Amino acid sequence: MKGTIVFIHGMFQNPKSWDKWVAYFSQQGFKCVVPAWPDHEGEPAALRSNPPATLGDLMLDDVIEAMERVVIEAGGNNPAPEDKPIIIGHSVGGLLTQIFVNKNLACLGVPVSSVAPNMMMTLDWPFFKNVATITNPFKGDEPFFQTPESFHESFCNTLSEDQALQAFESTATHDSRNILRGCLGSSAHIDLDLPHVPLLFISGREDQIVPTELVEKNSKAYEETAGVTTYKEFEGRSHYICGEPGVEEVMDFVNQWVDLYRVQMV
Repeated sequence: MKGTIVFIHGMFQNPKSWDKWVAYFSQQGFKCVVPAWPDHEGEPAALRSNPPATLGDLMLDDVIEAMERVVIEAGGNNPAPEDKPIIIGHSVGGLLTQIFVNKNLACLGVPVSSVAPNMMMTLDWPFFKNVATITNPFKGDEPFFQTPESFHESFCNTLSEDQALQAFESTATHDSRNILRGCLGSSAHIDLDLPHVPLLFISGREDQIVPTELVEKNSKAYEETAGVTTYKEFEGRSHYICGEPGVEEVMDFVNQWVDLYRVQMV
C-alpha cells in the first residue's frame, strides 16, 4: 500500500464524482477514502428528488469540521509526516485541501479547480455571475437547486448537451448557498506564509466557475520560502474536470507528481 488518499468533493457533487479517481488510484496501490459532506450521502438522483430538510442550513464550518475528522482518522494517531494522508479536493474541496495542509494534516495536497482562500477574486464575468447567483442574500437559506440547464451552462460547459445531461443525472446535487457564503468569510482564511507540504494546483482552461487566472493567483499567493507549489493548467477542461472525457490525462499527471514528492519524503 502506497498510502492513503482522501478525496473531498465540492458543491453540487458528492462522492460519486470521484468514481473514476478511486478506480484509478486504487489500481496504483493507494487506499482511497471518499467521504460525503453532511447532507450529501447517497445517490445524487435521490438527493435531487428529495433534498435533506437541513441542506439549506449547512455551513462551511460544518463541512470543515466533518471533513477534518475524516482526514485525522485517515492519518491515525500522531502519524509520521509520510503517514499522513494525501488530500485531493475539487472546488470547495480544494479550499478544504488548502485549509488542512495549513493545519499540517496532510503529507501532500492537490487542490483541483479550487475555490480560493482569503477572499481572492478575479474580474472574470462568469465567475462574478456565478458567485452572485449562488450567494444572493434575498434567497435566505433556500438551497440552490441545480437544473440540467444550469449545470451544463456553468459546471460542464465543454460537454455536449447529451454528455452534460448524463453528468447531471449521475453526479449533480443541490446545495446550500451558505457554503459559498462561508468561502467569502473568515472560515476560509489561510496563513500563506506558513511552511507547508507540496501543493499541486490544477485548473481547467474553460472553467466558468473558478477561472484559471484565479487558480494561478491562488498558487502564486503562497510565500515562495514556505514550500513547493506547482501549477498545472489543462486546455479544454471545464469545472467538471474530474469527470469529463480525458480525465485520465489529469489523473496521470497527478499520479506522477504524487510519486515524485512521495519519494522525496520517504
